[in-house]
Formats: sequence, structure tokens, C-alpha cells
Amino acid sequence: MNILHFIMPKAEVAYVNAESTVRQGLEKMLFHGYAAIPVIDKDGKYEGTVTEGNFLRALYNDREPDLKRLETMELRSIIRRDYNAISANADINEILSNAINQNFVPVVDDRGVFIGIITRKSIIRYLATVKTEL
Repeated sequence: MNILHFIMPKAEVAYVNAESTVRQGLEKMLFHGYAAIPVIDKDGKYEGTVTEGNFLRALYNDREPDLKRLETMELRSIIRRDYNAISANADINEILSNAINQNFVPVVDDRGVFIGIITRKSIIRYLATVKTEL
């Protein structure tokens, strides 16, 4: 099965650069209304995902909220590396096992370059279609 028909391409995905500041990342995520957003490096490679919780921890680090610090802190310093990316050649079982614990599944090509995401919504829609066909 070709998983590429599930994918939301990079051009349609809101993502942030690892070199951005925490404040820039937070503003982008708030603008789009997401709870998590992929992070890529300057070469387009997937580095991880940043979540609302990451921003809260950065803001309240050492129990002293400091908004000014967020303007200089690199986003790279707070990303989660446990949002696993899958290869564009992955099978449906790999997608499902990642989607259980993630809002979306990042997809990378053979060089590790981020090419898009697979959302839980698209997976559920596919499974509902398959079930009705049975």
C-alpha cells in the first residue's frame, strides 16, 4: 500500500524552523491553533515536534516566568524527539503504531527530509472506508 495518498504535503503543513526562537514558534502554533507542530532544520530535515507542554515548560523554567528569554531561546532547545517520523516507504502498521501516541505522524524521505504529515483524521477516515467496504 502506498502511504503517500494519506500525506498532507509539506507545502500545506504549518511547521517551524529549529533555528527560530521559542517566541516565534509559539506565535506560529497559536496562529494556526495547533497543539503540536513539526520542527525542521535549515536543510529541511525533521528534528522533532514542539507541543504546548514544551512551551509551558520553557516559559516556567526554574519557576520564574520570563517572556523576554523566549525571544532569544532557540526552539531547538525545547523540542520533543519522541514524535517518531516514518519513511515514505512505511506500511500501514507503522503508521498506526505511531498515530496511537501522536497527533500526527511526520513523514520523511530517504534522506531524512521532511515531506509532510499523516493526520489521525486521514487514518480514521481511511479505516472507516475500509470497514464499510467489508
